[in-house]
Amino acid sequence: MSYFQQRREALPGSARLKKTRIVEDIRAVAVVALQHAAALVPELLPEGTRKGSEWVARNPTRADRQAGSFSVSLVDGRWHDFACGDGGGDLVSLAAYLWDVNQADAACDLARRLGLRLDALEGRQDTGDSHDDGQRRRLAAVRLEAEQRTAREAERKHHKQKAAADFARRLWQASAAANPAHDYLAAKRLHAHALREHRGELLVPLLNTAGELVNLQRIGADGGKRFLFGGQVLGVFHLLGQVEPGRRLFVCEGWATGATLFEYYEGADTVACAMNAGNLRPVAQALRAKYGSLIELVIAGDDDRLSDGNPGRTAADAAALATGAMVVFPEWPAGAPLELSDFNDLHCWDAAHDR
Repeated sequence: MSYFQQRREALPGSARLKKTRIVEDIRAVAVVALQHAAALVPELLPEGTRKGSEWVARNPTRADRQAGSFSVSLVDGRWHDFACGDGGGDLVSLAAYLWDVNQADAACDLARRLGLRLDALEGRQDTGDSHDDGQRRRLAAVRLEAEQRTAREAERKHHKQKAAADFARRLWQASAAANPAHDYLAAKRLHAHALREHRGELLVPLLNTAGELVNLQRIGADGGKRFLFGGQVLGVFHLLGQVEPGRRLFVCEGWATGATLFEYYEGADTVACAMNAGNLRPVAQALRAKYGSLIELVIAGDDDRLSDGNPGRTAADAAALATGAMVVFPEWPAGAPLELSDFNDLHCWDAAHDR
């Protein structure tokens, strides 16, 4: 019997029942809070703005000066700070995070705001029996509606991602090899590495861990980037080289950084480009789950020295910590401008200064 099983069995039956009811009440608050997300989330994060079905805000727990990496879904309540990797699955966990309290205390406060009377959270002795029938029916109806909405949203998301993947495969097959003299490649001082091109845009194929093409990143001559509408981004990546057991696998942000590592960094024979800082940890975790200890993961982070909180370095450290990986950053020589932030910036600066 494990220590935790012993501890669980050591709890008196009444204590276990009370703990169970507290958990149930927390879940009930999360469900009702989601019903009022459009009003509740702006109250929790007033320094933000709505973008589609998300609320994008400044993270008040960090030194953010403006909104950007912190977002909350108004559909399912999930929230994430792409700069540091913090996140949660509902609005109770969001409130607990913002207020720096435990989830029971956060749920208790939210329950009062929502007009709920939940005895277990209030610490009453007669837990469970004093809920009036009207509230019980309300909670049951809200739970059912939330479950149905979540299922519908998941189905819509699945269809969008499938349509995007189908379009990605058709577009990829219909496109020719990228022009080696493409303006973006010239500006980044890189080879095309089997990219393709369509109407002047470079096409960067994004794969899941099964090796399936599920999305494309389009890169214009001016460096503008966009993914296919509705396509999967979280946990997918562009791969340079082949994953081989016993060898290092580097994970970085953008394609240009990955291509620079692949071409010029000793030992970077395989590189997975996560395409943004917020995707570093999901990609690293997906690769670790697939290959386990057969690979040596290295997170090659950006060093956003001019940005508050250095989101590139913060995200890289979080990804490394979550997956037991090493982490490396550009080593800036004397005189390198502070606006340089990634390995390609360093490569281009070195080339321009004949280093």
